[in-house]
Amino acid sequence: MGLPMDAVVAGYVYHQPRNMLLYVTLASAGSALGSSVLYLLGYLGGEKVLRKRISEERYAKIHASFERHEFWALMFPAMLPPPTPFKLFVLAASIFEMRFWHFLLAIFAGRFVRFFVLSVLTMKFGPQFVQVTGDLFRHHLGWVLGAVAVGLGIWLIVLRQKRNGRAVRIDASRSPKSDEA
Repeated sequence: MGLPMDAVVAGYVYHQPRNMLLYVTLASAGSALGSSVLYLLGYLGGEKVLRKRISEERYAKIHASFERHEFWALMFPAMLPPPTPFKLFVLAASIFEMRFWHFLLAIFAGRFVRFFVLSVLTMKFGPQFVQVTGDLFRHHLGWVLGAVAVGLGIWLIVLRQKRNGRAVRIDASRSPKSDEA
């Protein structure tokens, strides 16, 4: 059973901002523990359900993503607000046999970031911020997800360039110098 946790957290934070970290932590832990029920269902027989709901190509793409970056593949969708199909990612994590403690930690971390940002924005702009943001996501989901994808793409490119730069520096320091003969 899903609860409108964004509105609940925003309401509590608005009325008692000094307890913000407590509310964010409790909501994140509750979301992680609540998702464990779907994890169990997916682990016991969710592959058939998932294969019925999505195409074979998309199934292979999600499986490959979990193989490479299982923690991040669950944490990032956990950060996104509705209508992100988060339950599909939870199901995929269980089907692809993500370790349960990594599963809980990924959801907790993603939800913590989400609820923390929501709380800060609620304290700055008031609880009506939740309604405005919800309308934005409902009416412009494609644009919002596109912006998130572009941001993640830029981050991955920068990360890859940093790693390649480090590898080049390590290789250069290990190569023999020609003028030492």
